[in-house]
This record gives sequence, C-alpha cells and structure tokens, in this order.
Amino acid sequence: MKPILPLLLLMGLSANAQEQVTVYFNFDIAEANTPSGKKLSQWITKNPLARIQKIYGYADKTGDSLYNQDLSERRASYVYDQLKAASLNLENVEEKSFGESRSTAAYNPKDRKVVIHYARPEVQPAVQSDLSKQLSKAKKGDKIRLSNVNFHMNSDDVLKESRPVLHELLRIMKERPLLKIEIQGHVCCQPENEEKLSHWRALVVYKYLINGGIDESRLSYTSYGSTRPIHPLPEKNEEERVANRRVEIEIIAN
Repeated sequence: MKPILPLLLLMGLSANAQEQVTVYFNFDIAEANTPSGKKLSQWITKNPLARIQKIYGYADKTGDSLYNQDLSERRASYVYDQLKAASLNLENVEEKSFGESRSTAAYNPKDRKVVIHYARPEVQPAVQSDLSKQLSKAKKGDKIRLSNVNFHMNSDDVLKESRPVLHELLRIMKERPLLKIEIQGHVCCQPENEEKLSHWRALVVYKYLINGGIDESRLSYTSYGSTRPIHPLPEKNEEERVANRRVEIEIIAN
C-alpha cells in the first residue's frame, strides 16, 4: 500500500526560529507516497545546508498502542533515511517516536506524521566557483576532482564541509541540461583494491543528484578502490588520507 496524504511545510516566524517540515502518512503506512516524496525531495533540494535537529514520529489512536509506537518509529526511520541519503546534516539529531500518546482522536489523519525540526545556517557558504570554472572549460573525457568532497574513515558518510560542493554540483547540473558525468569513487589507506567502499562513496553522490532532480540518464558511477591514489600508499598523515578518500567526475558529454 502507498500513502496518499500530502506533505505540509510549516515555516518559522523569524529567521532565527526553528523551522519545521511535517510529512503525513496514510493509515498503517510507514513510507511516503509519490507526491509526498516529491515534495520532500523539493524541500531537500532547496535546503541542502539545513541542520536537522529533531525527527519526531507519530501515529493516531487506531489499533493497539504498542503497534502504533512501532509504526511511529518506522515512520521516523523512513524520514531519517531519506535525509541521510541526501547527505543532509544529521549530526546530533534527536530521533524520537511518540506513538499514539499525542493523538487527538481515534481516527485522525493529521496524527499520522513525522515532524522534522531544522535550522538554516545563519550564513550560507560561498559558492565554490572553482568547480564552475573547471566544468565550463572541460571537454569530453576530462576528469575533475570534487574538491573538499571527502568522507569519514572507513565510511560513506560525507564530511560536513563537503555539502556545499555537492550543492554546487547539483546547481551546475541543473543549469547545464546537456552535461553528463560519471562519478568515480576512491578510498585511502588500503594496499589492496577496496572497491566496495569506493563504490558506496560514488553511489552517495549519485543518489544526492538523483534526489535533487537530475535524470539518471545523465549519470553513472564506478569505483577504483585504492588503485588510483593522489598520495602514495601508505599515506604519511591524515591530510593525505583525507585527500585519497575522494570522488572525481569524468565528463561524458557536455
């Protein structure tokens, strides 16, 4: 079954106020339907630098209270996964589920929801103009390193300072509809080829662009493990390790 109820965006009253996004669900459903998912994706695209503070799940009073608690937890987990896949800032997020404890009626569609509490950055990071310049001069077959798109050790979690670069890449892809790229993932520290981790790192960028509205026909991804390091293995320090944990793009068409 797929939910049909829409996504409701609730904005704060001041620039510094905590803001909210509320996602509604159908009866006994823990994932958004197509219209709701599109609206959430649109919000993510417009707010890639938002800091997610709380994800609260709810259910109505229909049925067993223990089941409703579990249902609200699954709804909150669903929303968390959508935000994580889009590389939003989830550091120190509070994920909590209330079941039917705050429901107003036995069968109230407005109680089947997840509320996302978030804050916008006070100062938006500067546009990464270097990437725009490189892409404007690039030809088919050229490779461009996504500067500052790096990952935590042994993880496909993007470092927080990488988010502005991903947002810029998304903006450029939207401005240049003929641009097609291959996303290439790399890892550090391993003398042997660790393709699985580099595969997931490339996939993170791929999914970010897809979630931002880029057609999948313009994108592909691959992985090279540790076979193409910037700095020789083993690296001398953490700076070199961070540099080797990277993603590059190859121009397929422009």
